[in-house]
Amino acid sequence: MPPEGNQFIAPRNISRRPPLPRFPENLRIDESRLTSLDLFRGIVMFFLIAEVTGIYELLARADSAPILKAVAMQFRHHPWHGLRLWDLGQPFFMFISGTAMVFSYQKRWKGGESWGGTFRHAARRALVLFSLGWALSRINPIESGGANEFLLDILPQLALAGFLGFLLLRCSALSIAGVAAGIILTTELLYRLWPAPGFDQLFTPGHNFGSIVDLSLFGRLSEGDWVTFNIVPSTAFVLSGILAGRLIRSGRAPSRKLWIMAFSGASGILAGLALDPQTPIIRRICTSSFVILAVGSSLLAFALAYWIADVARIRAGSKFFVSVGMNPIFIYVFAFSGGAEWLEKAAAPFTLGLSKWIGGDKAQILLATVVWGLMWAICRLMYAKKIFIKA
Repeated sequence: MPPEGNQFIAPRNISRRPPLPRFPENLRIDESRLTSLDLFRGIVMFFLIAEVTGIYELLARADSAPILKAVAMQFRHHPWHGLRLWDLGQPFFMFISGTAMVFSYQKRWKGGESWGGTFRHAARRALVLFSLGWALSRINPIESGGANEFLLDILPQLALAGFLGFLLLRCSALSIAGVAAGIILTTELLYRLWPAPGFDQLFTPGHNFGSIVDLSLFGRLSEGDWVTFNIVPSTAFVLSGILAGRLIRSGRAPSRKLWIMAFSGASGILAGLALDPQTPIIRRICTSSFVILAVGSSLLAFALAYWIADVARIRAGSKFFVSVGMNPIFIYVFAFSGGAEWLEKAAAPFTLGLSKWIGGDKAQILLATVVWGLMWAICRLMYAKKIFIKA
């Protein structure tokens, strides 16, 4: 006889997949603007603008406490083969920009704006970012002042990558992934196969494909062994961000989105590490192994921010970083165009006057911290007044 009430009892020997993490059934995420994007971007920008205060250099000095020195070293670029946290700053920001593009342009198209109108907007934005990068290189040189110096900065690279990302925005996810993979593969092949005597030493500083490009176009090499060809493989960061944005806007459950980003991110990191013996992880020339690892790291970091801000909705302390993330281009330009120096001059009489009691180096660290805090306060005030400056 069947069980009473005709209730079905599943056989006990049927194996089942482990359930995904559960979220409230009535969970709704406002996809018009993700808090996680502003949180992730704000964290990146908060630590990026600290560089101009010199605090990382101060903490990395030989007489610093060992723990502080070890932490500070993570906020300086690795000299060549290897990876530090600071090497992921630009990939993170470009990834976030790609994700934000999906929401921004979809909102414009949904509001009735034509593709031609958004094309003109994307072109103007690229021109503005490119021009800002050039202007900053004149105000605050990052190398020795060569003609190609400004191309090493994040803004010109973001300009090119962002415009390419816009052109691909309506393509299928498979097409965008294919373009990104093609760019990474092309970079790998150029470094390995380009026939140039003296510059065919693969991944040796000053003797690689990127170096011959700089010598041919600009007649010089970067003092830090950076190469302007990085502007090409860096586009993969924006394209991967677009794919993440497409995933977030899809109809999948939040738990499924998190699993996809976490699995893809972990796979990218493992793939980059697996390639390292053959293609070394080098940030300064954006090797394929570095790009793959950085994309994986970006996905994992964004997945964490998405879970914190938009799924679990943990709001404690988020405004601290969100306020910076809402004005990223403004605070970057302000910090590196002399704004931080002006704040330093204003704060120096009050902080350096304590050097007699706390020591000269500690007073300098205090001054750098105060300047850092004042730049954050500007962002917080703009956020409170709803002043948002967009490129």
